[in-house]
Amino acid sequence: MAEEYIEPKVPKRILNTLLTSLTAGVVPRVGAPYIAIGRREEINSLLDNLDEVKEGGAACRFLIGRYGSGKSFLIQLIRGYALERGFICADADLSPERRLSGGNGAGLATYRELMTNMASKACPDGGALATILSRHFTKLRMELVAEGLELETPEFAHGLRKKVFSTLSELEGDVGGFDFARVLTEYYNASLSDDNDKKSNCLRWLRGEYSTKTEAKNSLGFTVSTIIDDDNWYNFIKLFSSLSVYLGYSGLILFIDECVNLYKIPNRISREANYEKLLAIFNDTLQGKAKNLGIVFGGTPQFLEDTRRGLFSYDALRSRLQDSKYSDMGYKNLSSPVIRLPRLSDNELLALVKRLTKLYQQREGTANSPVSDEQIERFLGIALAKAGAEELITPREIIRDYLTLLNILRDNKGASFDDLMGKVSFAAEEEITQLENKSSNTTKKITIFDIDI
Repeated sequence: MAEEYIEPKVPKRILNTLLTSLTAGVVPRVGAPYIAIGRREEINSLLDNLDEVKEGGAACRFLIGRYGSGKSFLIQLIRGYALERGFICADADLSPERRLSGGNGAGLATYRELMTNMASKACPDGGALATILSRHFTKLRMELVAEGLELETPEFAHGLRKKVFSTLSELEGDVGGFDFARVLTEYYNASLSDDNDKKSNCLRWLRGEYSTKTEAKNSLGFTVSTIIDDDNWYNFIKLFSSLSVYLGYSGLILFIDECVNLYKIPNRISREANYEKLLAIFNDTLQGKAKNLGIVFGGTPQFLEDTRRGLFSYDALRSRLQDSKYSDMGYKNLSSPVIRLPRLSDNELLALVKRLTKLYQQREGTANSPVSDEQIERFLGIALAKAGAEELITPREIIRDYLTLLNILRDNKGASFDDLMGKVSFAAEEEITQLENKSSNTTKKITIFDIDI
């Protein structure tokens, strides 16, 4: 018997954002744990990856599911867990303008998006790069003061530079590491002298905002042998993952969603260039060439399995990512690089709708539920009776329709649940009757079980 679920009190700001996003069919950036239902095995597998990254390893996973199946939601959920566990996180959605590789700056655009969305526990909404470096600078200053050095003395400045050098010198041996360490050193020197313009220019270089080395030199005031561009941006991601540990974090976790946009690239050569970049990232993480780095890609089955344009069209990726012979026997392999998201069970969908009802009550400040348990079951029964719902129904569709229903009942005083469901269910009534006449193994009548939610 499962323990009774106690509805948490959600802050008003988060609750409004959460329900507004869900009503529009958009994945909320905050509040995901409040509606997390199911996916326990998948979540535990991804959390194990976080432990591996924290211990100095690396991980690369692919979340594969249909549109609306919960890929982006799961990404935001794991992102929240990672921030709580002391990781630096960065996320980006691929698009026609943002890819992994591209001669027109598409790869660099993805890097810039990741830097813009860089987050930490203290700065969860993104834009954390300057905050992360500033907090480390403050920490170094406090250590020197604790050692007895006085501020604004030559000894203090020398001691600070020595600490910065000892932190960054190990990065110089990696590709691009010398310039990376040089720019960071100059950033700390500018912090010591309160040179805000110099600090801003160093951050611009770290974010990949210079188009030429000459422009970078004129802005920074010193020569750099490289700038971050389409070809080398992933090398600097690895440098950031190493730096994150030196700064006291658990590692760096990247979330790259909407990978179906790589599948949609019309030019074969350009598409394969992106798959080659993805293969290089996959090999780096799995072969131990990257440290304290985790990457999660989100995509559709078409993006993965299409043998003409998907990842399986690229032999090197197909041989690494295709299902094993044992998957046909119905066994799960959550250690595989690919995590497939099946449809939530009827019971999980029921628990999800009931959770949404409680959250809706909180937002509206009402003691009574806008719909009864029997009405919730009827709503879900109609939704699951649609042709193809056994395979095609998604949490997004259920959530959007249900919250829309609650909003209509709230905004239209003359509307009733029975009237709305009567109009919706008319077309599906025959399907419901047919399904209920089948054997109990295939019926779509909803039964409430005790489940751990």
